Amino acid sequence: MKAIDQNEPQGISQGRRDFLTTSMLMAAMTLVSGDAAAAGKTVLASKGAMPMRELGALQVSAIGLGCMNMAWGFAPPIPKADAVRLIQDAYVQGVTYFDSAEVYGPYISEDYVGSALKSVRDKVVIASKFGFDIDNEGQIRGLNSRPEHIRNVVEASLRRLGTDVIDLLYQHRVDPKVPIEDVAGTVKQLIKEGKVKHFGLSEAGAATIRRAHAEQTVTAIQNEYSIWSRDPEGEVLAVCEELGIGLVAWGPLGKGYLTGSIPASASFAKGIDLRASMPRFTHEAMAANRPVIALLETVAQRHGVLPGQIALAWLLARRPWIVPIPGTTKIAHLRENVAAVQVKLTATDMQDIETGYANLKIVGERSAAAVMELIDTGARAGTSSAGGHGLSPLRQTSSTH
Repeated sequence: MKAIDQNEPQGISQGRRDFLTTSMLMAAMTLVSGDAAAAGKTVLASKGAMPMRELGALQVSAIGLGCMNMAWGFAPPIPKADAVRLIQDAYVQGVTYFDSAEVYGPYISEDYVGSALKSVRDKVVIASKFGFDIDNEGQIRGLNSRPEHIRNVVEASLRRLGTDVIDLLYQHRVDPKVPIEDVAGTVKQLIKEGKVKHFGLSEAGAATIRRAHAEQTVTAIQNEYSIWSRDPEGEVLAVCEELGIGLVAWGPLGKGYLTGSIPASASFAKGIDLRASMPRFTHEAMAANRPVIALLETVAQRHGVLPGQIALAWLLARRPWIVPIPGTTKIAHLRENVAAVQVKLTATDMQDIETGYANLKIVGERSAAAVMELIDTGARAGTSSAGGHGLSPLRQTSSTH
């Protein structure tokens, strides 16, 4: 069965995107040293062309690689050899941030990432996540951020990643049954034990971020953010800027839609492709949302690049501490994404995008209702955590009599 790329759902023809400017396409290169060749080992050499950004105290490439698509979410897993080749090519292009999670597969993504990066482990940042309850058959039963569960997940993730430390460990979703202070405190202990270096939260709002940060420094917030999903602009960007926390933008290409390659007639395999359950990916919604593609194409034509590259360049121009992590299953698309770092949007470009967007009405919620319910108060558009404590419950304090 042919794997479905993030940017190529069922119903999309082959041969898309042939016209990327040659000057922006960086060829991969794999160098083999004399000693390594004698030992039969391949040594990867980064081209070092990627600018760096700071997520709190952590320095990473300006564009990272989301490692979900190759294992889960939009298609069956691609062959491990292909995934390893893709991840290694990203490193060669200058990518140093690789984002995984136990739930991607489950478990497959971490295995791919660990195998691909073992020869350059000290030169890259590997991120993973905990927070879901996964049974022995690999079925997700809900959330679980109990301290003992976090510890078990970290030990298993370390084994799959083939490393002794996770550079950035996120809580994947805020658990409404576990105080965030208990979560942050557990990660704090793991940091002291040398098993984790940095702590992050995913799809968290300002109240939860502040509570977690008071217990253990939060290095990065990973929330969905793109031209057509503006939820972090409500309160998350402001609290990140205030506290010196970086933002890792997942879904920066709108699950492929912002590349302009998904027609309204596209279909998605139920039970395999998450977009089959997303309101924004019905035929009607995809047709109604074409104006956002036209907006991107207008700016793309000025620069001689692709709409998706403008979507990534827009995020890079929003804040110097935002790092988008587009995912893909194909090296050609990876290189297109990486090349977006070279696109420098002008003040006029940014203003035209904002003015154009203000006149649009995006049709459809960004994820299925059940998924949206897992997103923290204040991390979802139209909600605010001001004066509240977010989805995470407050710690119960014992009273004395």
